[in-house]
Amino acid sequence: MTAAVPAGIVPPRATWQSLLWIAPLTLLWILLIYWQPTISDSGVSRTAARLMTYALTGVGLWLGFERAELTGDQRRATWLAVMIPYTLWMAVAWSASINGFFRTGTSLPVLPAAIFLPVIIGAPLLLLSKRVGQLLDAMPTSWLVALQLYRIFGSWALVAALHRTLPAVFGLPAGIGDTLTGLLAVPAAIAAATGTARGRKAAIAWNILGLADFAVAVTLGAITSPGPTQLIVPDVPSIGAGAYPGVLTPAFVVPSSILLHALSLRQLRRRSRAEVARH
Repeated sequence: MTAAVPAGIVPPRATWQSLLWIAPLTLLWILLIYWQPTISDSGVSRTAARLMTYALTGVGLWLGFERAELTGDQRRATWLAVMIPYTLWMAVAWSASINGFFRTGTSLPVLPAAIFLPVIIGAPLLLLSKRVGQLLDAMPTSWLVALQLYRIFGSWALVAALHRTLPAVFGLPAGIGDTLTGLLAVPAAIAAATGTARGRKAAIAWNILGLADFAVAVTLGAITSPGPTQLIVPDVPSIGAGAYPGVLTPAFVVPSSILLHALSLRQLRRRSRAEVARH
């Protein structure tokens, strides 16, 4: 098992000092895409976030399995058992997005299904699997938190709202929530790495913030998009068009991130129980 990092190695103030380089870089990125909206319109930043989510998840899982008490064959089989469905899910979502499968006007609620079905199917498997528990016990608690630094790319919604190409009622809270979650990912990860109860509480609070951000964004997206759930008709185009590449955020990144939050919370809970058992 991987031992927690001794508290003395990670000074408490290091959690906030990390913002001294994350915050300016994030601000520069927001100013850049505000000044040059073609960057965001091209989908480069959102595509990068999706590919980063996929690649870091795969690499992180492999490194985690290397730390677990598994044989080489068990490690490969378990990694493939996770990554093959994950890769197929990304490929299907990407292909469906390109072919306009998520556009509004269809009789089936395909986009809500793309958001919630992976969570409904994946969460019980990931939260109840003993082998996944072994992986979580072997991995540093900081990894699943720091991974979601990519959430700062959600600032595109904030910029789109400021440019009035996205309803402000959706873009401002969704963009601010994602940006804050991404900004605080590294400080929360550093806090978790101390191995202290306070550090774990900080990471748990960060996970709750990230999940609350999705709850707000999905709810506002539903009530501002054309369809039976629409309660607000915005004066600018809504997010309900389901057009590529933007639709990949709710169809792939959102459920992926929710599952990462669930895994992080399970890991933190297991680590707390192990700490109590040792004492």
